[in-house]
Amino acid sequence: MTLRAAVIGVGSMGRNHARVYNELPAAQLVAVADVDPIAIESISHTTQVRAYLDYRQMLEVERPQVVSIALPTYLHSEAAQAALEAGANVLVEKPIAASLEQGQRLIQLAKELNRLLMVGHIVRFNPAVQALKQKIQNGDLGRIFQIICRRVGPFPERLRDVGVVIDLAPHDIDLMRYLTGLDPLRVYAETEQRIHTEQEDLFLGLLRFPDQVSGLLEINWLTPTKVREVLVLGEYGLLRVDDLTQDLYFYENAQVSSIQWSNLQNIKGVSEGSMTRYAIQRSEPLKVELQAFLRAVEDGSPSPVSGEDGLAALSIALALVESGLSHRVIEL
Repeated sequence: MTLRAAVIGVGSMGRNHARVYNELPAAQLVAVADVDPIAIESISHTTQVRAYLDYRQMLEVERPQVVSIALPTYLHSEAAQAALEAGANVLVEKPIAASLEQGQRLIQLAKELNRLLMVGHIVRFNPAVQALKQKIQNGDLGRIFQIICRRVGPFPERLRDVGVVIDLAPHDIDLMRYLTGLDPLRVYAETEQRIHTEQEDLFLGLLRFPDQVSGLLEINWLTPTKVREVLVLGEYGLLRVDDLTQDLYFYENAQVSSIQWSNLQNIKGVSEGSMTRYAIQRSEPLKVELQAFLRAVEDGSPSPVSGEDGLAALSIALALVESGLSHRVIEL
């Protein structure tokens, strides 16, 4: 089965959605829409599909079965609602919407219309992150103590409508929930506004989860080199993902290797052991994400990243913004 696909918003991310749909056998890209005539002309020429300045007209004429929405955050809710009501299944880029109320209405509408709603938390679909998740599930780290996510780099000229927390923190909030299966109990944040004229551009966040698991977020638009890193510390060692290179490393606690596996509760300390770099079969995370979206639409399975997942990430991100402004711990 080939699903008719369309993309609303063909900026930096939307262009990639259009490209990947055009490459996937399970999809037929039929149209793109954007208010920028130069952008849609370029994409239309590259992909050989029809282009529209008005996405509502596109939805009415083309009747796509799946739609990706890659607009600025404040437009997510309106466009996703229009696509759902036009009969499409929707993948909306994170965050799900500009407010919790808008996100909740989208979730409810998708249920009422029996359409699939997916939120584009692409980091889950990095092959190294998926391998990391599997190793945690297998118990390779024992008890989890701490997760650290670093997402720093230069200021994105594309962005003006939100600060660094709403733009980037949902990636790593969702990742922490995905890896632990837990929601944080409370959060605290420090934010700074150094270059961005309206919102914060530097953020440090602390999240406290059940089971004595701590999460630390370091995110900014002020670093002249891009770093995307995930560290998961447990009693048996440290797993580290380089999100950019799709590498996964394990740094062993040598105290574990000297104890029989059946007697690991007797670990008395931590010392440096061997380092292993795992062989990861690399693939483009967006392609993996869209393949998962298309499969779920085709076979009627649950959304790979549900609206509720997206709403939870947004809720926690908003709490971190509030904490940064009020300089206090926010209980969730």
